Amino acid sequence: MRLLTFLISFFILHACTPEKTEPDVNVIESVSDNSLQVGAAQFSRYFPLLHGKTVGLVVNQSSLVNGKHLIDTLLERGIRIRRIFAPEHGLEGIIDRGKTVTDSVNDLKGIEIVSIYGKNKKPTDEQLRDLDVLIFDIQDVGVRFFTYISSMHYVMEACAENDKPLIVLDRPNPLGDYVAGAVLEPEYQSFVGMHPIPIVHGLTVGELAKMINGEGWLANKNHCILTVIPVKNYDHKTSYSLPVKPSPNLPNDLAIRLYPSLCFFEASRISIGRGTDFPFQVMGYPNENFGDFTFTPRDISGVQTNPLHEGKTCYGIDLRQEDPQSRFTLSYFLKFRELAKEIRELGGELISNKRWFDLLAGNSSLRLQIEKGFSEKEILQSWENDLEDYKKMRKQYLLYPDFE
Repeated sequence: MRLLTFLISFFILHACTPEKTEPDVNVIESVSDNSLQVGAAQFSRYFPLLHGKTVGLVVNQSSLVNGKHLIDTLLERGIRIRRIFAPEHGLEGIIDRGKTVTDSVNDLKGIEIVSIYGKNKKPTDEQLRDLDVLIFDIQDVGVRFFTYISSMHYVMEACAENDKPLIVLDRPNPLGDYVAGAVLEPEYQSFVGMHPIPIVHGLTVGELAKMINGEGWLANKNHCILTVIPVKNYDHKTSYSLPVKPSPNLPNDLAIRLYPSLCFFEASRISIGRGTDFPFQVMGYPNENFGDFTFTPRDISGVQTNPLHEGKTCYGIDLRQEDPQSRFTLSYFLKFRELAKEIRELGGELISNKRWFDLLAGNSSLRLQIEKGFSEKEILQSWENDLEDYKKMRKQYLLYPDFE
């Protein structure tokens, strides 16, 4: 989504009116006392913290306030934005996974855009020196290996090291209604898993930021000067449909619900629909033994270039009729693991990148359990004690009524 709301009318307005010297907080924040309201929409709670300050933003295409981007919302109210930090997929959310996000300048607003995905994952001292405060406002999906929370960690770390306050404008977690999966083991820490939390962690970004601070997970056990603006009228039982896709290959609610279960296939020879109109909603391989449903991955600019099995007919399973409230399961992977044993070109090996699989899992034991033929029930039982410990820790940082 291109940020094109800052148009001619804005220039005309500002050519005819004096520049504002302080934020305008006299705005309508909600049409109903009972309506869900993201942190970014609660202007009166954070605009006073921005008065007279030079602001840095950590935002992307999901940073919307009542249909308008946070950048425009702040500029129109006289907030001084000096620098924008862009995570994976870039400011507009149209850069393929893993592709470098480059520094640039916003064409319409002249604001510097700094990448925090690639070689520079953490804002530098120089990039923070002329800022008074940073704002993090990005929609997460509640899965450990979704990298926006890794970017938040590094932003918190940089803020702590430079005594810069961070304001997290909280948003609902579309998978915030449960907790599941293995808790990450320290030796498998990476950018797709920085914290000892399960695959589906059941936290909003605001709650996770509090946990990162409270558990001393920043470098040298530093603490960030943190303010969280909570979501109004939200709880962890609330079903939340995202108004904009959080990344190029999570186009709808079902893809998000299936994402934690299907992401393990990223370390396999199986396509999960990248390069189709329904990524993370299908599974397939160029062999008829994998199923009757067919699809052909193709290059899609801004979504997926050079997808796995590009131009080849893949046979497999269509998941688009799955329960829209699907939860984490290993059943898909275990089923395809059994099918792979009969496919000569796979040599019985479904996993093509063991190290990548282990980083996604947060351990090596899951891969070994699968190779030894463990059932899903046996694997889930092996995670129970760590999950119970995590749930107790999680309770300390909740900002909203829980799902249980």
